[in-house]
Amino acid sequence: MMTQNWDELRETVLHCTACKLCETRQNVVFGAGNPHSQIMLIGEGPGQHEDEEGEPFVGRSGQLMDKMLDYIGLSREKNIFIGNMVKCRPPQNRDPERDEVEACIGYLRNQVALINPKIIVCIGRIAAQRLIDPDYKVTKQHGEWILKNGVWMTGTFHPAALLRNPNNKPAAMQDFFSLREKIKELGIEL
Repeated sequence: MMTQNWDELRETVLHCTACKLCETRQNVVFGAGNPHSQIMLIGEGPGQHEDEEGEPFVGRSGQLMDKMLDYIGLSREKNIFIGNMVKCRPPQNRDPERDEVEACIGYLRNQVALINPKIIVCIGRIAAQRLIDPDYKVTKQHGEWILKNGVWMTGTFHPAALLRNPNNKPAAMQDFFSLREKIKELGIEL
């Protein structure tokens, strides 16, 4: 059931027990940033540091993402909102299972409905396959834009994958430059 109130949605999510991830979490990771932004970044789910702190993308991969965002004039404090497919950490940072994503997707849809972004950037394979195309291949399709339900969407490499394979950093940075161009094209005020 969709709510029209951001704080009510947050409270509901913080107390969720809809799937087994609630049994092993330390903190629910609702998301962070400006809920009035026109740009959303959506990852797959919290990792260990995110689970500990209750904020998305706060470990080494989050620091890398923040640097890339800063380079194109974006910041989680000012002009973007960062969320995840699932709001609780899957054990050992495994991919979220289908039933876990299904239990949580309504919360993400509610966040998207309340924010009403013009741009969604899927961070990594899991988000891109769920939100853009089930057969999405980040290595081949990253940076490609599609218009879906009135929202411009693209996928890019997850920063954790960039830390494991730094050779993809230049391609990921091109995706962020493409994001900056799309923001200009759409006349989004930052």
